[in-house]
Amino acid sequence: MKSITIEGQLRTGFGKGATRQLRSQELVPGVIYGGSAEISFHAPAKAFKNLVYTPSFQIAEVKLDGKTYRTILKDLQFDKVDDKLIHVDLLELVEDKKVIADIPLKFVGTSKGVKDGGKLITKMKSLKVKTLPKYLKEQIEVSIDNLELNGNIRVEDVKLDNYEILNSPRIPIASVVLTRQLKQEEAAATPAAAKPAAGAAAPAAAAAPAKAAAKK
Repeated sequence: MKSITIEGQLRTGFGKGATRQLRSQELVPGVIYGGSAEISFHAPAKAFKNLVYTPSFQIAEVKLDGKTYRTILKDLQFDKVDDKLIHVDLLELVEDKKVIADIPLKFVGTSKGVKDGGKLITKMKSLKVKTLPKYLKEQIEVSIDNLELNGNIRVEDVKLDNYEILNSPRIPIASVVLTRQLKQEEAAATPAAAKPAAGAAAPAAAAAPAKAAAKK
């Protein structure tokens, strides 16, 4: 597992005034949950950059007053006006306590449907799982080798030891669809016999006058 180090300080002042003062100094307040007690701290905004502005799943080792807390990202808050990071919630990893995390998906292999000219559409970027900290990993690999044209891989198709997947099992996570070119080729390949031949109704139409003449 990749990890980053965040060096901060325990918070001593609380309330709106204290929070505004921290932010004016480009410090971001945060809380660490999940351990024996909630821990309030602050750290420079730039210290969170590699944790927040990345699609990667990683561990944040937060150093506060000589003690290190192994954590994962739980939640973020951004300013509605300038979009700056204003608060961070972290979840402490306790060895025998399961945690819930969103782990990125990595699709591996080459789909049969893509080889046949289809287009791979990924519909989910991560899965929400529940597991012990020792089983956390950077990404979940999903093979698409057997994915055919118009086929889907669903959440229920992902089998993981030591993981409880919390997403709805029937949700598709990837599919292969027909491209516009393939649709055009299929339309062009439709047998001409399937369409009514020009003039096919002519004999029946010609017979009508003959029948009328016979009645006179």
